[in-house]
Amino acid sequence: MPLYLKSHSYGEYVFDWSWADAWQRNGLDYYPKLVTAIPFTPATGPRLCLAGGYNNKDVIPVLVAAIRKMADERHISSWHFLFPEPEMAGMLEKEGLHQRTAAQFHWFNDGFGSFDDFLSTFSSRKRKNLRRERSRVREQGFELQTLCGAEIGERQWDQFYRFYQLTYAKRSGHGGYLSKTFFTHTAASMGDQAIMVLAHLAGEAVAGALFFRSNDTLYGRYWGCLQEYDCLHFEACYYQGIEYCIANGLKRFDPGAQGEHKIQRGFRPVKTFSNHWIADARFSAAIADFTKQERAHIEDYLEQTSTLLPFRAVD
Repeated sequence: MPLYLKSHSYGEYVFDWSWADAWQRNGLDYYPKLVTAIPFTPATGPRLCLAGGYNNKDVIPVLVAAIRKMADERHISSWHFLFPEPEMAGMLEKEGLHQRTAAQFHWFNDGFGSFDDFLSTFSSRKRKNLRRERSRVREQGFELQTLCGAEIGERQWDQFYRFYQLTYAKRSGHGGYLSKTFFTHTAASMGDQAIMVLAHLAGEAVAGALFFRSNDTLYGRYWGCLQEYDCLHFEACYYQGIEYCIANGLKRFDPGAQGEHKIQRGFRPVKTFSNHWIADARFSAAIADFTKQERAHIEDYLEQTSTLLPFRAVD
């Protein structure tokens, strides 16, 4: 199981800054804390790897007891288990870890044969809006190229790293959390699991989107560009991803956290989970109350956003 001792809350996508502030206002230290997660990756998946002959049900109680013992010995405030699968989230809740829910927006492949096949499920007005966005990209003279695995050479990784740095600099004032080596060595070593979409203008690469894939899911992770272009982000990050899923028979497209703009482009709201163990009994009770109230709001939000999907009514 991945387990990190952290002195901040960056790169997690489950926001607990207000919790840290509450600890500080009461003269206590929230950091260091323990985090079980895949860094910078708000994707649901397995977090506990077991040898054959063992199962989660038997191991979880032992694991939780060991974490609590470690936290007590090291004076650690809390343990945060991010983006577990639903069954695991339920097991952890039974062991006393408070459960938080959140919303993401995913695309699902309902057996589409083409992008137009997917668009046929839209209402007429929504379908026209999406086609207008794609036309706008072509009108500006962009050419999109999708590269897979070994097709992504050193030059393309260098280009993408530059896009990544520039985009983070504009958004956050720094060059991003990931080093160039992450892209040129770590991501490049993933073979056909790495997918890159490059946008060219007048023969020059000016923007790119990076994805990773499993056997049945495409994960959209990073986007970068030299400058902002009308509708190019939607084309490179969403529409090209949908086309890839259809062409390769993938069942789902997870484009990352947040983004209500995804709804009108056919991405459905889905629930995600995290679990949290808090050492201090007073704060644990307060967070239990918070997560209960938050969960009701998330359920309402999921219901409301479902009404905003662009699909035409079906009898």
